[in-house]
Parts: sequence; C-alpha cells; structure tokens
Amino acid sequence: MNEVKLELPSGISYPVIIDNGALNRLPTLIPSGARRAAIVTQSKIGITVEPGIEHKVFEIEDGEKAKTLTTIGELCSAFASWGLTRSDVIVGVGGGVVTDVAGFAAATYHRGVSVIHVATTLLAQIDAAIGGKTGVNLPEGKNLIGSFWQPKGVICDLDALDTLPESELRSGMGELAKYHFLTGDLLIQMELKDRVSRAVEIKAEIVAQDEKEQGKRALLNYGHTLGHAIENIGNYEIKHGEAVAIGLIYAAELAHTLERIGHERVLEHRQVVESYGLSSSLPSSMSNEDLLFAMTRDKKAVEGFTFVLDGPKGLEVVKGIEEILIKETLEKVR
Repeated sequence: MNEVKLELPSGISYPVIIDNGALNRLPTLIPSGARRAAIVTQSKIGITVEPGIEHKVFEIEDGEKAKTLTTIGELCSAFASWGLTRSDVIVGVGGGVVTDVAGFAAATYHRGVSVIHVATTLLAQIDAAIGGKTGVNLPEGKNLIGSFWQPKGVICDLDALDTLPESELRSGMGELAKYHFLTGDLLIQMELKDRVSRAVEIKAEIVAQDEKEQGKRALLNYGHTLGHAIENIGNYEIKHGEAVAIGLIYAAELAHTLERIGHERVLEHRQVVESYGLSSSLPSSMSNEDLLFAMTRDKKAVEGFTFVLDGPKGLEVVKGIEEILIKETLEKVR
C-alpha cells in the first residue's frame, strides 16, 4: 500500500492512499465524531462505498455543467433536509468535478464540514483531489469561485482506472505530462502505480510549501492558462487534460518566443505530450480573439497576461506579457 502524507505548516496533515483495493481504507478516515456521511457522486461513476456509518447518496449532474453555484445550493439544501450536521462528513466519490463540488460544498455548509475524497479518475488521483483547492465555474471562466478546504484524506484506488473510459484516461495523461516539467522525472518510464505515486508526491511537496497559491503552487498551473481558455470556449466538450496538453505546447512556444528556452526544449515538450497520445494543436474552430479574451479571465492574470513559463531556472510565473506576442504564438499551435 503506497501512502503519501501531505503535511502543511498550519499543522494540518492527511494521507493520500494509493493502491489496488484502497477503497477498503475509507472507514479508517471517517472522523471519530461523525454519525452520518453524505456521499456526493455522479450516476456514471458506478462505485459503491461503505463508510461504516449511516450514509446517503447525493448525485450531481455529469460533466462540467455540474460545477455551478446552483449545484452547491441544491446540495446544501439536501444536506440540511437530511439533517447533516457540522460534526458529520462529506465523501466525494468521482473525478475532478465531484471533488471540486463536494469540497466546495463541504467548505461552505455550516461554515465547514469534514470531507474525504475517493478519486476515481486518473486526473483526480494525481491532481484534482489533492491539495484542498475547490470551486465552481462562472460563464466568464473556470474555477472563479472557490475555497481552499483540505480533506481528511484521499483514496486513490487504482482498480477504478480499469473501467475508466479512454477519454477520461487520456485527460489524466495531460496532467501527467505537466509533472514531467515540474521535476524532470522520467514518468513515462514508470509503471502506472509508480507514476501516480510520484505525481502525488510532487504535488504534496509543492502544496506543503504554498497551501493557498501565493507563490510556488502557481507552478502547478503550467499549461492551464490556455488550457482553461480552450475548455471555456469549447463549453467543456474538450477534456481538461487534453486542453492542458495543448496549453503545455503553447507555453513552451511562448517561452521560446521570449527567448527563455531553446528549440530543443520545445521539441521535448512536444515529444512528451505526443508520447501520451495527446493532441498538440488548437481546435481550428477557436479564434485568436476568443482565446485572448478568455485568457484575460484567468485567475493568475493580475498584471495583464500572466503565464507559468519554462526558463533557465525552471518554471516560474511571468507577468505582463505583451498581447502581440501572445497572439503571434497562438499561430504556432495551429
């Protein structure tokens, strides 16, 4: 059984349990005072959990359309009608949409209820379920409303990946590609279990240094500025990881345009992304103007166009990039 301990300076710590059959560990994570568990999931997840206490299932819609304030309101009303108290627990069972929604509902219901995540997709296991970032979307952009709310624990049962649709597995591969450039580890050469464990370790190390994204944690958004814009414009029909993969290529090309990296490093980005079977080109239907506008809505955009970019010292946040360079570089990923 692989277990990564995430420890924060605030004193909060919790385990991320990674293995086949890890779901059996769920009862050990339930807080001692909890009498009821609200299981937040989606109809297509198809995974039954047994928390060991009285529980009830609350289903949300499938896909990114579930990530709205309306969903949060409906969930919290349902919790209240059932009688869920502040000392009880919420268990999110699903992918990134579920962990984002369940986490945000937990952060706000009764001003904070314990939450545990059972991550059932590759994307959730290596990224979305870990680190306490929760949130929902607005028409103007992705994850613009949210909260930092750390879970009591995260379960990554690798058996759940056996029945994962190919599109969901590919989406997770986009996030795995990102981790190549955070550390330089040759993740592609590892077995899947070891890749998941290493990605969790990398994220845990970064979150431990910067829980609320005031500095280094922003590096986990590598490839996400354009990636989120692609998702938003495409009404989330393009999976998150697939959009991030294109965003990684764009970020490399932009770093090259700014003379931060050489052409060989750009080729390395393309090779990693393509090794995971992911596209490195923008959808032809998306105009530069729409993408530029969507990127101005990015959470990091505090001083004009802001990107996480590669460079001589590795990844760093670069602010105030000129619009003409942003636009010119878009042509390199078409």
